[in-house]
Amino acid sequence: MIRILALVALVSVAPSGAAWAKEAVPMAEDPALEERLFALSVELRCLVCQNQTLAESDAELAQDLRREIRDMMKRGMDDAEIIDFLVQRYGDFVLYRPPFKATTALLWFGPLILIAIAAVLWIVTVRRRRSHQEAAPLSAEEAQRLNELLE
Repeated sequence: MIRILALVALVSVAPSGAAWAKEAVPMAEDPALEERLFALSVELRCLVCQNQTLAESDAELAQDLRREIRDMMKRGMDDAEIIDFLVQRYGDFVLYRPPFKATTALLWFGPLILIAIAAVLWIVTVRRRRSHQEAAPLSAEEAQRLNELLE
């Protein structure tokens, strides 16, 4: 399954949207290397697409990065060395799951902060509506008119 996904990730797409076998990037001689490349590229972010992993992206930069990672693997670099190289070159943004640091704290806590702000705003709005819905006391004239209508 991983080999198929790796092949799909490496296939160039024709202008009509159909993938043709003659346009596919050939698999490496070593299927284990391709599986390792796919496993690593799932952990890395495409710098062009930004919402896709390197394995999912068809952008030219993603293809170049996969080719560069494949070359580093052939040179004997392990995954940690490759990730360190890419982080040094592109920053923590290249990681699909950036590490927790002072510089990335907003990435980790930002959604929670936004949810807390939204909850506070909702509570304040509901309380304001309730306070505005309370009936104002009737003036003497309105009370007399009401009594007349009820009798």
